[in-house]
Amino acid sequence: MERLRFLVFAVFFVSAAGTGAELFLLEHTESVWQLVPLAALGAGVLVGAAVVARPRAATVRAFQAAMVLFVASGVTGLYLHYRGNVEFELEMYPALAGAELVWKALTGATPALAPGVMVQLGVLGLLACFRHPALRPTAPAGRTSGERTPA
Repeated sequence: MERLRFLVFAVFFVSAAGTGAELFLLEHTESVWQLVPLAALGAGVLVGAAVVARPRAATVRAFQAAMVLFVASGVTGLYLHYRGNVEFELEMYPALAGAELVWKALTGATPALAPGVMVQLGVLGLLACFRHPALRPTAPAGRTSGERTPA
């Protein structure tokens, strides 16, 4: 299980670094909203590195919280990208409506579904923490974790 956890963390780190590099190269830095995923990626990588280097309950919980923020960031980004495309399309074609407007917004200039990668990274990070050994309760003093409690 620990080998699989290590591989999931490795995929997370490579994917987060690639996503951050892509956002930076695309100059995804024009507004505060555009900086949110870059900041989340940086924080996630730092906290994730802490989990790998020193797996403690506090660092695992902090990483899980960061991954929930990844998911929230991704969902917010999906909304903002889609809404921006809708506004652009309505500016160009004011009579556009219904399924045609949705299609144009999904295939517009701003990649409407691209922020979904943040959701995927967040879920991947949460999977890396699933049943993490650092979150197991410790045995009470005087007992080992393998002993059974008396009936």
